[in-house]
Amino acid sequence: MKTRLYNAYICTMVDGDTQAKQGEVWIDGDRIIHAGPVGTGGSSPDHAGADAGAGAGARAGAGAGAVDDASSIDARQFGTGSPGDAMGAGGAIPGTGDAAGAPHTFDYELDCGGCLILPGFKNAHTHSPMTFLRSFADDMPLLDWLQKQVFPMEAKLSGEAVYWFARLAILEYLTSGITANFDMYAFGDDVVRASVDSSFRTVMCGAISDNESSPAKMEAEYLRFNATHPRISATVGFHAEYTCSQKLMEEVAAIAHRHKAPVYAHNSETRAEVEQCKGRYGITPTALFDRVGLYDFGGGAYHCVHVDENDMDIFREKGIYVISNPGSNMKLASGIAPLCRMQEKGVSLALGTDGPASNNCLDFFREMFLATGCQKLLLEDASAMDAPAVLRMACSSGAHAMCLPQCDSLAPGKQADLVVIDLLQPNMQPINNMTNNLVYSGSKQNVKMTMVAGKVLYGDGQFDVGVPAAEIYAKAQEWTERIKGM
Repeated sequence: MKTRLYNAYICTMVDGDTQAKQGEVWIDGDRIIHAGPVGTGGSSPDHAGADAGAGAGARAGAGAGAVDDASSIDARQFGTGSPGDAMGAGGAIPGTGDAAGAPHTFDYELDCGGCLILPGFKNAHTHSPMTFLRSFADDMPLLDWLQKQVFPMEAKLSGEAVYWFARLAILEYLTSGITANFDMYAFGDDVVRASVDSSFRTVMCGAISDNESSPAKMEAEYLRFNATHPRISATVGFHAEYTCSQKLMEEVAAIAHRHKAPVYAHNSETRAEVEQCKGRYGITPTALFDRVGLYDFGGGAYHCVHVDENDMDIFREKGIYVISNPGSNMKLASGIAPLCRMQEKGVSLALGTDGPASNNCLDFFREMFLATGCQKLLLEDASAMDAPAVLRMACSSGAHAMCLPQCDSLAPGKQADLVVIDLLQPNMQPINNMTNNLVYSGSKQNVKMTMVAGKVLYGDGQFDVGVPAAEIYAKAQEWTERIKGM
């Protein structure tokens, strides 16, 4: 199926570029075949371009550099039915042909009415099935929260319960413009099944610990998930230093060496975690992971709130992505990760929500705002961690942290994973700078459409994920009540 999204602003994120320009996105199946202006003869808006920081309310379809009242942009061409109803019947577009000169024809076309299209957000750390613990145990320190509330409840889980809890999380991801998640959880087969059935993209991270799974099982899942489905992939991983013996970590490192695979784990989330690790091994969790050989093929570290200069040097030298989770870290009073210092040292950064039990929502607009806001507060510097840097964390850098380079930008050959942002909302007006608007004032209300692999899964408040949203809500509530009653 060929799809055309036109009359839009586009932030391609190619090479990290966060500027928005007028143009179109064309899709063939699950891949992008064009993202940018269209040559003369195409039925597109003016393609001279509009810098993200220029032009208050540049009117789609106006002459180059023309500025008009922002209300003249009609951003409501999506319809009010199911997501698929947003698309109109297609046709041939003269002057936009392929190399042989034949005009491009489309099965569906969508007038975006001056909305903004950008790569979907990448939730680079989460625990999707923990939706069942949302608002169940709050206002507690991390270790008490885990050991006294979370772990006992998780011991009651079944695969079917995990399936419905994960499906609920996917609905929430879609409403926030998230097109891929990096999920660490037990019952991996059921999480994968939920993603496949929802047409969502998921990267599974090994969640092994001394009390959960085994190295052999994790390796088998790593191989199986990477061959399961085009939208499903997997990485080697383990829970954390404080839940894994050194012997287990060495076995995980051996698996990584066998497959030349990156490794991911929670790291230095709390001060107590770091001090206890030093008490056991005399070094920080990061230094321990490096010494054991876990970082020999790169990977990622979740949280990294309490890291020192040597830890950051290891991250840079070993190509380790730091995935920050500011909402969860704030709610659990874990602290603020020194992201600006990491950025200065050349450490690659990405963003995640953590699980819905510790956040408690899966909202990337909130995470982006907190990522920059917390750095400004930590450093008492209003210029710290600007909006473009945060948007890169959320989109392109997040894709690379998740081993999804095919999803890092809007460009020919890339996966058609994208979000359409409604600019005709009070919080997006006037348009002085689209990037700053997204990070500082954007919210889920601005998500007009979320597409994964060329399929619209969410549009105008409606879901297309295989089953009605109401059924997912009912199943999630039913399984939550069952587990609480055990």
